[in-house]
Amino acid sequence: MPAEALAMEIPPLALAICASAKGVRGMFNHIHNTLFSYFYKKTTAMKTTMLAIATFIVAIAIAPTNTYAQDKMNPGDALPSSATMKNANGKPTDLKGAVKENGLLVMFSCNTCPFVIKNQPMTRKTMDYAAAHHIGMVIINSNEAQRGDADSYNAMAKYANEQGYTVPYLVDENSKLADVFGANHTPEIFLFNKQGKLVYKGAMNDNPSDPTGYKKMYIEDAINAMVAGKEVNPNTTRSVGCSIKRKA
Repeated sequence: MPAEALAMEIPPLALAICASAKGVRGMFNHIHNTLFSYFYKKTTAMKTTMLAIATFIVAIAIAPTNTYAQDKMNPGDALPSSATMKNANGKPTDLKGAVKENGLLVMFSCNTCPFVIKNQPMTRKTMDYAAAHHIGMVIINSNEAQRGDADSYNAMAKYANEQGYTVPYLVDENSKLADVFGANHTPEIFLFNKQGKLVYKGAMNDNPSDPTGYKKMYIEDAINAMVAGKEVNPNTTRSVGCSIKRKA
């Protein structure tokens, strides 16, 4: 598409997006989601032209802002109690009801984030690894701002089925649990031992932007050390992903 035609097409789209978004943070989240949907339908040439813009929008969406939850869960902290949550992949449950012999792995995730989607093989690998080591696991969707759309209960159920989830996929109403944990990204994980103490939090591996090129699988190393009764090192890594979409 010629540059002049592209220039004519973008402003009306941008104005429509901004008009329907609520607040600056909501605007960036809305732009991010709309651009991916809008440009998916365009020609290959246009997709290539717009890649830089889409990448920039993702970077804004995941950048820290003062509306994020503050870090609250740190290694050594106890597994918090939770209300029973709706499960898009089975019966309702709470966190403590999901604990198994060697502990619990909590993952904050969603249906739509590009980082979540590209890391689905890592998520399935982690589910299998946790199960093999008798560790319970839950996946939690805290995207309350998108609950009526891409992260609705029905959309979650469909996504869990498509991805072959073998663990509960829970609805975090009003992002309450994400606030308790201080979780801010998708995906982001928290590993608790059989005593209910947090031993690791952060990313699944050392290359979430390109999971096929990872060198260290942090979560597997953490599980191995925990089950062996050893200190987990590192016990904290930086989570990388999309921001959790809390309601303004």
